[in-house]
Amino acid sequence: MKPEAHLTGLFVPLVTPFTDDLRLAPDTLARLADEALSAGGARGLVALGTTAEAATLTPEEKRTVVRICADACRAYGAPLIVGVGTNDTAAAVTTLRELARSGDAAAALVPAPPYTRPGEAGTLAHFTALAAHGGLPLVVYDIPYRTAQPLGTGALHAIGRLPQVVGVKYATGVIDAAAMELLGSSIPGFAVLGGDDAVISPLLAAGAHGGVLASANVRTADYAELISLWQRDATGPARRLGAELARLSAALFAEPNPTVIKGVLHAQGRIPSPAVRLPLLAASADVVGRAAELAAAGTRRAPQEIAA
Repeated sequence: MKPEAHLTGLFVPLVTPFTDDLRLAPDTLARLADEALSAGGARGLVALGTTAEAATLTPEEKRTVVRICADACRAYGAPLIVGVGTNDTAAAVTTLRELARSGDAAAALVPAPPYTRPGEAGTLAHFTALAAHGGLPLVVYDIPYRTAQPLGTGALHAIGRLPQVVGVKYATGVIDAAAMELLGSSIPGFAVLGGDDAVISPLLAAGAHGGVLASANVRTADYAELISLWQRDATGPARRLGAELARLSAALFAEPNPTVIKGVLHAQGRIPSPAVRLPLLAASADVVGRAAELAAAGTRRAPQEIAA
């Protein structure tokens, strides 16, 4: 029997705020986590994802980020998903065991092994080992344009039936026949969470359970409302809000993630600096300005404008 992971609604993969000299800003991270779960209405958080620049964090910084996010999630009774990205199965098992012992994470977000391209059979063997020995529920991160390892519907079904696999962050970049087949299937205890921000609205319309959306760092409440509208079958308002948020997401991803998001958060006064760590470079001012305008549009719109 699969563990209960409650993977519905909005999960916000938080940025990791830095100071101008690239030090971690823990108090700011704690405030962002609190805002997402309180006024933002997020169902849960994701720590150490791509948006968090996890690849450039030290082991000590990673522990700090997880601790801060876990504290916020405990305060609100919300699940925390922690990114565990590696193409070394044994190392992933070790990390999962450490997370399981800490009690901080409800689940781990794990991509298909990147760069190695082990094939679908190797990827299934990888997740089988993690499920058997990691001691933590798993959310598969299907993002082939980053991992270079595509997964067909059959492979996702096989992985989804593993006893510890509770969901998938589906970020293939398209809504095609394979996506519709996945959403039309029913695997008990296996949730499909959209991971491509610009197309989250049609994916929700087709039956996704929720989303892990980097853009929700900026307008958390609106993305939470979009998911709620589709879940309530409020199709007209959902389409209007979805179209608006798709434009925002496109602007936020106009340069490498999370550079524009950090630029907007800094412009809003919510983080001390837009700084990112190499190899990322800070987003250009004009791109940030355009995204900030779209982000501000949501704060100026009255709630009845969506519902109309």
